[in-house]
Amino acid sequence: MPRNPVFPPGGPQRPAKLRRVNRSFPAMRSVMALVLREMSSRYGRSPGGYLWAIMEPLGGILVLSIGFSLLVRTPSLGNSFLLFYATGYLPFQIYMSVSNAVARSVSYSRALLFYPAVTWLDAMIARTVLNSLTGLLVTYILLTGIFVMTETRTVIALGPVALSLALAIALGAGVGAFNCVISGLFKAWEQIWSIAMRPIFIVSGVFFLYEDMPPNVAAILWWNPLLHITGLMRRGIYATYRADYVSITYVLAVSLGALAMGLLLMGRFHRKILNE
Repeated sequence: MPRNPVFPPGGPQRPAKLRRVNRSFPAMRSVMALVLREMSSRYGRSPGGYLWAIMEPLGGILVLSIGFSLLVRTPSLGNSFLLFYATGYLPFQIYMSVSNAVARSVSYSRALLFYPAVTWLDAMIARTVLNSLTGLLVTYILLTGIFVMTETRTVIALGPVALSLALAIALGAGVGAFNCVISGLFKAWEQIWSIAMRPIFIVSGVFFLYEDMPPNVAAILWWNPLLHITGLMRRGIYATYRADYVSITYVLAVSLGALAMGLLLMGRFHRKILNE
């Protein structure tokens, strides 16, 4: 190689292989690095760490159980207020956690997305994986604790329970991906969505059964996919509860439709979102 190489006009050019490459698929190393980074920043720097991930839903379940136990003698299913409200609250909590995390994935990892090795899809997958695993672990711990500490006499059907939690994750990922694009293009969308979603807790079957609603109200509530998820969860916990209104196909269609729309729009507008 000559000691004084001759460069083209404008100086030495950056090798083509070092330029940013738009990868089509996420790299496992990038995803795992993002997962470890978020675990450290979210749970490693606060007192209690992962303990707060358990205490938050536990506090919500206790408040619902104590409050409604003062108003009614028995829950709508079974004899345990803790179990009844846990079966509604925990899948709802998983959906909210995954949805909010994915919706903020690009803004949270914006600085890292300018490196060639990291893409916006890596950021979405990493937050989906971390929040899903955390939610599943918390659900297992709390339900196990309730079964041990109370005499529920319940025989669990693992199929409906696992399917309910999987649908909660899928719906959260789909809604989160769609909101990630819209909030990136329209800055006020995050506040608008937050206000619109405040009543969703009331109409998602967390503290009531679909069958207890008047027919005209039930016909409207049926279109809420979260109501199907909580009903499926209770079908797996309570052997006598059939939840015939549940439509797995409908929940999957909403989840996959929102996810496909979010990924397509993000693929089209991710440069604009990152540069603004």
